[in-house]
Amino acid sequence: MLENLVAWLSGNLSPSARIWTALAPAILACAYFLGGLLLFCIRCAFKGIPRDEETLKRGSTVLVGFFLRHYFFWVIQPLWAVILRSGLPANALSMLSGLLGISAGVALAAGRFALGGWLFLFAGILDVMDGRIARTRKEANPAGAALDSVLDRYVDSAMLMGLAWYYRDTWVLLPALMALLGSSLVPYVRAKGEGLGVSVRDGAMQRLERVLFLGVGTALSPILEAVFWPQEKHPMHWLAVVGLVFVSIMSNYTAITRFRNLVRALAPKRQEARSEKAIYGLNAVAGAVATAADFALVLLLVEWLGILPAWATVVGSVLGAVVNYSINRVFTFKSTAAVSRQLARYAVVSGTSALLNAGGVALFTLHPQLPYALGWWLVRGVVYFAWNLPLQRDYVFNDNASPDALLEQRPHAA
Repeated sequence: MLENLVAWLSGNLSPSARIWTALAPAILACAYFLGGLLLFCIRCAFKGIPRDEETLKRGSTVLVGFFLRHYFFWVIQPLWAVILRSGLPANALSMLSGLLGISAGVALAAGRFALGGWLFLFAGILDVMDGRIARTRKEANPAGAALDSVLDRYVDSAMLMGLAWYYRDTWVLLPALMALLGSSLVPYVRAKGEGLGVSVRDGAMQRLERVLFLGVGTALSPILEAVFWPQEKHPMHWLAVVGLVFVSIMSNYTAITRFRNLVRALAPKRQEARSEKAIYGLNAVAGAVATAADFALVLLLVEWLGILPAWATVVGSVLGAVVNYSINRVFTFKSTAAVSRQLARYAVVSGTSALLNAGGVALFTLHPQLPYALGWWLVRGVVYFAWNLPLQRDYVFNDNASPDALLEQRPHAA
């Protein structure tokens, strides 16, 4: 018995012990939550879904809908009631959640995925309860809200830093860092919006979803590793990798979506000759045609003539600029402004775009393990959406901002 305890604490476990250390908490949790789900469904059939007011205010997401959210808060009522009667302050729960979450990151960095995953999940449950405890006792205050919010950032960061450290010598380091970026930006954009008077709470990957996918993926991953790769000294923990990549993609998508909605809500309204969707759609078609021609020329120059990818990108950008301008002027914006002034503006945008694309590709070629074509597409996409697309609408093809249009708007002297 003592030997088993020492082995568990030191992490020197046999394959069967690794399975059971991950599976035992899962069996208990599944028995409780699946049994609770059965009772919840029976209860809903006779009395309807018990509505949780806070859940209704917070809304739902595509990944976790209202039914699952109402069920979760219903099934944890016994634990919530015990904590409420214990008299523990809400801030104490926040601190305990933070300590468990940071401990989860330390455990993951050491390769203890089952321990780290369950610590992270329990930290998430406590984080859900602290605010409710404070509001039920009428103890909620800005200081407690600030403490809870900051500790949440530490918990998420510690979890992802632990994963990044474990995967530091593999490709999984990149999605770990991207998930760290996305999980930080999602709440930041929301807080920035609230500070500017705009509510941006939308998005599929919010904190509950991050806790669920990361926690379950890491907690159960040792089971698969022990079954299929029992001799690996540094297993990949593929279930955790899947959850991490999914969170990486969806958290950044959520952050970008919130950021876009925030900017749109704050930007001054203006009349367009056609709908914004039509403009973006036609612009995307023009961009796709131009990019295809651009990439074909880059492949020709690199593969057949041996030109460096960065220089080939400059030449390809010239061809793409000509195709893009022609399609956008005639079909997308139906512009009637003077061609000379418009071409001068487009030369500024396309010239800087070529430099940005070439510089980005040159940076990617510093990493020979990455195919230059992959770097080219990544750089091309980022530069297009961050630089070309907004400037084409607001600068190049904005006929209302041309010098002639501005002069016409000036009051004439009597």
